[in-house]
This record gives sequence, C-alpha cells and structure tokens, in this order.
Amino acid sequence: MRVFITGGAGFIGSNYVRHLLANTDDSVTVFDALTYAGNRETLREFDDDPRFAFVQGDICDREAVRASLPGHDAVVHFAAESHVDRSLLDPDVFVRTNCMGTNVMCDVAADAGVERFVHISTDEVYGSIDEGSFSEGDILQPRSPYSAAKAGSDLIALAYHETHGLPVVVTRSSNQYGPYQFPEKLIPFFVTNLLDGHRVPLYGDGLNVRDWLFVRDNCAGVDLVLRNGTVGEVYNIGGGNERPNRYIPDRVLEILGRDESSVEYVEDRKGHDRRYSIACDKVRALGWEPSTDFDAGLEETVAFY
Repeated sequence: MRVFITGGAGFIGSNYVRHLLANTDDSVTVFDALTYAGNRETLREFDDDPRFAFVQGDICDREAVRASLPGHDAVVHFAAESHVDRSLLDPDVFVRTNCMGTNVMCDVAADAGVERFVHISTDEVYGSIDEGSFSEGDILQPRSPYSAAKAGSDLIALAYHETHGLPVVVTRSSNQYGPYQFPEKLIPFFVTNLLDGHRVPLYGDGLNVRDWLFVRDNCAGVDLVLRNGTVGEVYNIGGGNERPNRYIPDRVLEILGRDESSVEYVEDRKGHDRRYSIACDKVRALGWEPSTDFDAGLEETVAFY
C-alpha cells in the first residue's frame, strides 16, 4: 500500500512513519510544511530507503496537494495546529490549517479516488467531563479555538464521506507523550526546562486530569483503524492513564533527582478543561490494547530529551 502522511515530520506523524517502515511493506510519502513543530531531521535516517519519500508542502495549497497525492492508496492526515496556548493568541491560523487544510485534503483525496482516509483528531473535541468517559457518539463541546477547529475538521471529513463517498475513518486520541515531541507540550516542556536548570510553571491547582497515551501505542491504534476500521466511524484511542497534571512534574523531578522548588504555580489558562476521559471499547474490539506502562514510557521520554 502507498500511504500519504500529512504532518509526517511532526511528533505523532514521524513516529507513525517509523511504525509503518518497521512493521509493514508499505511505502510512505510524507507531506509536511515544516512549520516550527515539524523537523526534517527526525526522518533523515530514511532518506536512502526506497519506500520513503518527502515532499515539503502546505495542506492548504490545493495545487501542491493535487501534484503529490494521486497514486496513493491511503491518506493518514496528521497535519494540524495543535497547541491550545497558541490558539488563544492566534486562532486564525488554527482555523486555516485545521479546517481549510482538511477540506483541501478531503476534496483532492475524493478526486484522486483514495481507498482510505484516516483523519487524526483529539479527545479535546468532547470538552471536559467530571465523571465517566466520553464515547464516540457524544456531542462535541470544544472549549478552545484549537479544539473547536479540530471538531470542525472532524465534521468536514465525515461530511465528505456522506456527500462524496470518501472512505473516511476518524481517530480521537488522548494526550500523547514520547520521543520527538516539540517542547511546547506539557511533558517535554517540563523535562527540557528542568534539564536547562529552569523552574516549570504549573497552571492553577495542578489537578486538571489528562489521560496519557504513549505515542507508539497510538500509532499502532491508528494503523489498526486504517486497515480494519469501519468507514464512516470514529474511534477513540486512550491510554487508560488518567493523572492530574501535578503528577507529571512530580514524576519528572523524581527521575531527574530534583526537588519541589523547581515547580512554580501560575494563573490558570483561560477555558482550561478540568478532565478528559474517553471510552475506547470500539478500538479495543478491533484488537488494540496499549502496551506501554506510563512510568516506563515517561522514563524513556525523559531519557530521549
């Protein structure tokens, strides 16, 4: 199978490229604009692999997508703006990339007759939940420009399935961590700041809860959905590791041998969701299970940085 991977030089995308090249006979084309969060060097080791190709391009550039996408069997669409804090400062770019870019990708993919289109989304589209877990059929209640733009992109992709027959499958993953993540996100931000001798800021009371998923486990889930998921369906992929945000610096401090004085509590973020939790029965029914212990994955991530 020839797989077209948008955002393949980013955190999750580059890990997914590694997953495909290590575990399948597929060939891969990475299509990435190389914004601040995309790093060409993360894929340099594959430059001599005949199954790998790289194209620098913007998913909002219809002509660039049209020139590169035809001839591929499947699209796995990771490319997105994904940092909540940035979305509070510059929401326009999030709507452009996440909504307009997804529309361009779906439109060109429909014309090209791709056999599978996997749209990568996030559990943040559901909003916050005090008790229980969100399932795929629950109403979307995004609470930031980022999550609203991602919810919009989900609906655009699913609408292309309904109106144009594009074989779309959507995955919504919980918070991810692991190697190659740009250090604006919580875990690598804490780790790199501590390694550089700085204090780490913690929003509010530090008790906002997130479900942590090791990136390679997510890649395995995405690949399973690509091959075996039902067209037109949404699949939650969660790590089953719900932790308060306060747990992360505590554990990283322990790994690095630092103390409590390295943590600084700061004013809470606007619209900060209290708790994310998703039910993953559908993807588990396909045969997926997360395999990485959270603390072991965190130790590997710290060692990477």
